[in-house]
Amino acid sequence: MAMNRRDFLKVSAGTSGSLMLSLSLPGCSGMPTGYTQETGEWKPDAWLEITNTDEIHFTLARVEMGQGTYTGLTTLIAEELEVDPEAITPRFAPVAPEYRNPLYKLQLTGGSTSISTSWEPLRTAGASARQMLIMAAARVWQVNSADCSAAQGRVLHPNGRDSMRYGQLVELAAKESVSYDIALKPASEWKYIGKHRGRLDARAKSTGTAVYGIDVELPGMVYSVVTRPPRYGARVKAFNESDVRAMPGVLDVFEIERGVAIVADKYWRARKAQDALKVEWDNEEALSLSTHEMFASYRNAADEDRGESERSEGDYEDSLEKAEKVFDAEYSQPYLAHSTLEPMNATAWYRDNSIEVWAPTQAPDLGRIAAARVTDLSPSDVTINTTFLGGGFGRRLTQDYVEEAAAVAYRIKKPVKLIWSREEDTQHDLYRPAMLHRMQAGFEGSKLIGWHHQIVGPQLLDWYVRNAAPAQHPWAPKFMYDTLGKVGLLAEGIATPKDMSAIEGAIEYPYNVDNIDVRHTHTDPGVPVTFWRSVGYSHNGFAVETFMDELAHEAGEDPYQFRRKLLMGQPRHLEVLDRAARLANWDTPVAQGRGRGIALFKSFGTFVAQVVEAGVENGAIKVYKVACAVDCGQVVNPRIVEDQIEGGIIFGLTAALYGEITYEDGQVQQSNFHDYQLLRQYELPEVAVDIIKSTEAPTGVGEPGVPPVIPALGNALFALTGKRQRSLPLKADA
Repeated sequence: MAMNRRDFLKVSAGTSGSLMLSLSLPGCSGMPTGYTQETGEWKPDAWLEITNTDEIHFTLARVEMGQGTYTGLTTLIAEELEVDPEAITPRFAPVAPEYRNPLYKLQLTGGSTSISTSWEPLRTAGASARQMLIMAAARVWQVNSADCSAAQGRVLHPNGRDSMRYGQLVELAAKESVSYDIALKPASEWKYIGKHRGRLDARAKSTGTAVYGIDVELPGMVYSVVTRPPRYGARVKAFNESDVRAMPGVLDVFEIERGVAIVADKYWRARKAQDALKVEWDNEEALSLSTHEMFASYRNAADEDRGESERSEGDYEDSLEKAEKVFDAEYSQPYLAHSTLEPMNATAWYRDNSIEVWAPTQAPDLGRIAAARVTDLSPSDVTINTTFLGGGFGRRLTQDYVEEAAAVAYRIKKPVKLIWSREEDTQHDLYRPAMLHRMQAGFEGSKLIGWHHQIVGPQLLDWYVRNAAPAQHPWAPKFMYDTLGKVGLLAEGIATPKDMSAIEGAIEYPYNVDNIDVRHTHTDPGVPVTFWRSVGYSHNGFAVETFMDELAHEAGEDPYQFRRKLLMGQPRHLEVLDRAARLANWDTPVAQGRGRGIALFKSFGTFVAQVVEAGVENGAIKVYKVACAVDCGQVVNPRIVEDQIEGGIIFGLTAALYGEITYEDGQVQQSNFHDYQLLRQYELPEVAVDIIKSTEAPTGVGEPGVPPVIPALGNALFALTGKRQRSLPLKADA
């Protein structure tokens, strides 16, 4: 479903005889476009709307969860439309095929793909509208349109004096047509792309006028909470319904698929009633494992099954026979929660044989399927209103909270807001998978001649396909939903995309080694998992770059130089590695009591190298500095790139120092920020980000800051203490 400019535009005749611009996407009917006489609005394509009063609205197909789409994507439109980005009002997209992410064939925001997938289509949309406005003005003036230009929302006459506002031209512009190849502005003429600019959503978020899911208020709204089983997979056996129903403000209490829902006139009354609720659980099919048993099962699986070959170069087994030294290591990483600062929530209203949902979701079309599942409605009867998101990190790709809100609203027929507590958010998350890595390398003298990486753990699509498959086929009847998911898994890698979540980053191992063997042993202990910021790159980055550091030590070489000599022919890897080392003054000694570590990883098309300087103070790990070099291709807004890389570093350091979800007898042991900590403000290191200027196509920045910082910190602690840590989180006294 890749889309180029020639495929992007088509000119079609409207019923009124005027011409209108619409999208040409496979399987799409097209959004209504054209000029509306009654309102004075011109919608040239699925994204833009310009009114005769000069209002410009941009439909944002990627949600805003702090990563900067609200600003970055608007900038792309503004650049070609020749208006200030501040002159455009973004609004969140409804569910429609036109707004699908072309890489996933779903309307979702994830994978650090917002800029890369929108880079050309949105610029083309802006350029097309600009050209049609210029052509309309040229007809009025009876001059050659090639001699006209546009600036600041006006079309300029060749005489240099006269001009016309865009709003004056929208009705005439709707009658124009444009060629298939719209000329985009060269980089030398960019006014906004590549420039440091503030965020367009900053004022709304600073003044409290930005509406997050948890802010939604509706007339007559009531509140709901859900008590879920402490062990995943348990079912309700019985509960004290009459006791809870008699409590003040309680409107209803009833069982839903995921537990027992309480509805009350006020939120805290619902919570008080929840305190009085006593549920007897049927644990026959419930999760029962503990963390140590889960890792034991991983090791058994690795022993019994070498795994599916994911990358094979040379002859690794033969290289082992020739190796003078073979080095082995095993790395493990725990389950990780997302800890979005806005807990899961959704508001739903069932009325007139339809349901409307307001939700902070990363995937509104999956939310539509989730709501349809638990009602008598088809997806076309479900309206999803996307709000601002108080953090996503992949958690809001899964729609369990939307499903719950819809199930409650379907029963009570009133607008209802469902809110998770922080404890519920921690203990009923879908986690970043725990993973095990077995590494092996062979040396011939000091030359690395063989690399083996066995990845042991689950795949994410096994858990995600439930609503994703129906969302790709919303016309399918609901009785087919589960079948579509099963077919999608069976056809994985054949008719459907291969699930790369366990192996990404490992199979792109960049170092020049003659014999490479990367395998995946698929095992799933039954803990619910989903996408987490940087996904598989997060755990593979730790394993690969920590092992590379260990190999440098075995070879008696400087970790930076050891990597460098193995990256010949990889100019972009080399550039970020060299620049991070220079930025950190790698060749100068660190202060006493500190260590310095380096790591390099490419994820989501972006090259990142980081150097961490750390020590131990008062029995705790202290990170002093992080130097980072990043190559993400052409940059739309350097300030947002810096923000996202810094945010990824902090997110990664949080995981490295504190992140760990553990199980005992099937129950999560952590509950809130006291035992599942986030990095505090006073703990933040000094961060320097060096962005490499590039003419390459833009790539992602929301996630690539995470993978290298975790091994770089571990490598710094080894440089300080001489003790290697192969499990996360890292310990000060290891």
